[in-house]
Amino acid sequence: MPDESSRTDRDHLISALTAALREGSGLGVLYSHAVAARLGMAPTDLECLGYLDDGPVTAGALAEATRLTTGAITGVIDRLERAGLARRESDPTDRRRVLVRATPSAQARVAPLYAPMQRAALGALEGYSDAELELLLGFLNRSRDAALIALADLGAEPPSDT
Repeated sequence: MPDESSRTDRDHLISALTAALREGSGLGVLYSHAVAARLGMAPTDLECLGYLDDGPVTAGALAEATRLTTGAITGVIDRLERAGLARRESDPTDRRRVLVRATPSAQARVAPLYAPMQRAALGALEGYSDAELELLLGFLNRSRDAALIALADLGAEPPSDT
């Protein structure tokens, strides 16, 4: 049975970790808002654009991933198109479906704004061994999974329009 002092030390560590996670999350949101402002767009539009990094997606898949309504996603896609950051195109395998794809200029416009954060993050990771990096990656993956479960438990309804 663990002694009381080790339990208290663990509680303090967990408390410090959760506080650091909250602060890091908040700073990430603030950074995202600053990037969106520099691009002259809403933060939600920028976050949706990020889902296009790995290739084209359907509007429905984008709505599901972001938990926005299909109506809200239509507005996001319209704004991304007007900004020249995304385009709609027919799905080559099913002409009835429309895919949304980031334009080549999207990466060129957005990536430089994330460069300072990328440099800072890489610098923060430099002192860790490969084993420690694997531990951190495992923790972040488990944290993401826990956040998805918490979001589902919250019964998060998609916003009516964002």
